[in-house]
Amino acid sequence: MNIKRVSLALVAAGVMSVGALAVAAGPAVAATTSYQATLAPLNHSTASGTLMLTLNGDQATVTEHVTGLAATFNNAPYPHVQHIHINGQGVCPTAAADTSGDGVVSTTEGAPAYGPIGTTLSTTGPTTPAAGTVLTVAPSGATINYSRTFTLDATTLAAIQANKAVIVVHGLDPSTLSTTAQGEKSDLVPSLPLAATSPALCGALAVSQTAAASGGVATGAGGTSGLQDTGLFILGGTLLAGGVVLFGARRRFATARS
Repeated sequence: MNIKRVSLALVAAGVMSVGALAVAAGPAVAATTSYQATLAPLNHSTASGTLMLTLNGDQATVTEHVTGLAATFNNAPYPHVQHIHINGQGVCPTAAADTSGDGVVSTTEGAPAYGPIGTTLSTTGPTTPAAGTVLTVAPSGATINYSRTFTLDATTLAAIQANKAVIVVHGLDPSTLSTTAQGEKSDLVPSLPLAATSPALCGALAVSQTAAASGGVATGAGGTSGLQDTGLFILGGTLLAGGVVLFGARRRFATARS
C-alpha cells in the first residue's frame, strides 16, 4: 500500500465534504432590521413607554407599550394621535423650543427637531400623514399596547435607515398646563384645545441594541458569522476524522510490513 496515496485521498475527500456542506448551507442573508425608541415625557407629561419597529423590506411591524398618558377627553378615552416624524434633526425638542413662552412645546414648535409626519401609527386604515389628526383611528386611554404591521412609504423608510426618524405621541392633560396654554387652540386642528395635539412623549428611533449585540442582523447587512463558525467546526471535525482514518491506515500498513 502506498501511504502517500492514502493520505492524499483522505485529504481530498475531506475537502470535498466540507465544500459540499458549505454549498448546501449557503450564505445567510438577514431578512429583518430592528429599531427601538425609548419614549420620554414632554410638556409636563408623566407618561413613559417603549417602541420597537422591525423592518422586513418595506414591511414594518410596530409594537409599543405606553403608560401614564392622559386617560379621558370629553368623558371618553383620550385619543392619542402618534406618528413617525421624519427628516428633521432626528431628535426630540427641548423646553427651549417653546418660542411662544406659554410653557408648552407645540407640535409645530417641535417640528425643527423631529420634522413633519412621515407615517401615522393608526390602529386601522391608512398610515399616511393625512391620517395624522384623525382621532377615531388613534390609540386611546392612559395605557397603550399597540401592534400593527403595514407597508412603509419610501420616504419614511429612507429616513429610518438614515437615523432621521422620531416617534411622537400627542395628547396632554390640560390641567397640567399653564393658564395661558389651557386657553389656547391647537396649532394643528383649531377646533381642538392646544393640549389635544401637543407632544406628550418623544423618542428617536435607533438600531436595536439587543439586535446589534448579536451581530449582523440588526444592521440589515446580513450576518454570516454563525455559519462561518459552523463551517470551521465542520472542517475541524472532518480533518479530525480524516486524521483518525489515516492513523489507522498507517498502523495497518506498518503491521503488514512487519
